[in-house]
Amino acid sequence: MDNLTHSLVGWTLAETGLKHRTRKGLPACVLAANMPDIDVFFGWVPWAPLAMHRGFTHGLVGGVLLMPPLLAGLLWLLDRWQQGQGRIASSAPPMHFGWLVTLCYLGALTHPLLDLQNVYAVQLMSPLSERWFHTDGLFIVSAWLLAFLGFGIWGARRKLRGWPAVAALAATLGFILVNIGISRLADDALRMSSPYPMPDRVFASPAPLRFWQREVIWRQDGMIGRAQFDLITHPTSLFDRKDMMPDNMADPVVKRAALATHEVRDFLDWSQMPFASVKRQGCTAVVTFGDARFAAPEMRESFMATASVALDRNACAKP
Repeated sequence: MDNLTHSLVGWTLAETGLKHRTRKGLPACVLAANMPDIDVFFGWVPWAPLAMHRGFTHGLVGGVLLMPPLLAGLLWLLDRWQQGQGRIASSAPPMHFGWLVTLCYLGALTHPLLDLQNVYAVQLMSPLSERWFHTDGLFIVSAWLLAFLGFGIWGARRKLRGWPAVAALAATLGFILVNIGISRLADDALRMSSPYPMPDRVFASPAPLRFWQREVIWRQDGMIGRAQFDLITHPTSLFDRKDMMPDNMADPVVKRAALATHEVRDFLDWSQMPFASVKRQGCTAVVTFGDARFAAPEMRESFMATASVALDRNACAKP
């Protein structure tokens, strides 16, 4: 999810009354809710779980278990320094380190749970496993969630009570569960429609605003399919099916290109539904890799990698 949504979730959590449990309660919730995204600054490190976005820092080991106490320690040190400088207001609540750690854990837990909801997915078990998990419950920026959370924060601060924030979090959870259910219906519609495919991977990508709609993308036997699902107009079937397209990942030239550069290898480590196009130019093949989840024209260029490989003489194109 976007960082505004993560921040609002942490803020709403704090407005339930938890921010009064200890000094730095509000920043603990907001910062912890964003903390796992620190991995965007470590793409250069040689350790793959940390270099991978939504890897180690988003997993149950790194992001949920290990990082919250570090954030709590930094906030505690900041508070000690401010106290020494006389910058703590007399009306501020006392510092309770135990509550500070607890709030950091609660805020941090919300981050992978939210990121789990969209098709980008998250490596929940990193570094123990490279498996990607996803529920396909939310578009990556949900205006519905922003509205729920925004009204919850506004209501809690206006009434000086925590129940509007609690109601906003309950509405957020309910909305997510409903959308997970819609994605499961889309998956069922795919498998129950002729010719009754048995895909090895399926993504049901929610629409930005019309949360009852899905773009269903699946892979079977090296072929990628696309279709649409609408809970209101087509609750039990898919429509607007596109012709199945080969992913070309078994092409020997593509297999060579997949190992050609660090950029391509990193891309394929992340990609969960890769496909490739091959353009032969004389004795060179230019292979462009993409991901079927993000193949729309407006986002395609941000999710691709290219490598060139030499062809043997027998495969060279004739002039």
